Amino acid sequence: MGVIKLTNIRTHAHHGCLAEESIIGSEYRVDISLKSDLKKASVSDNLTDTVDYVHINHIVKEEMNVPSKLLEHVAKRIIDRVFEELQSVYKIKVAVSKINPPIGGDVEMVTVVLGSKRS
Repeated sequence: MGVIKLTNIRTHAHHGCLAEESIIGSEYRVDISLKSDLKKASVSDNLTDTVDYVHINHIVKEEMNVPSKLLEHVAKRIIDRVFEELQSVYKIKVAVSKINPPIGGDVEMVTVVLGSKRS
């Protein structure tokens, strides 16, 4: 067993319930932690024996480009894609953060965290 983490994937996207959020967009941060069996890769030194984090980053970028009202919805789509496309992943945690959200206060970011296990 092993853990792969991608921390602070930054992107500009158009998520939110306010009309101006879908027009102007905001800055976002995505953090992912996933569990997979990394024993074979640790011996073989072969990319095909592990989870390719370039592929994970690609999934995040594509899903962040699809507008949603809720960060929960975006996080769930990312989880679903990872499980669909990367069969060796058996557990995942995704955090999607909106930087400087328009909530009428001085808030650095708001974050939604979802986790799931392969069924």
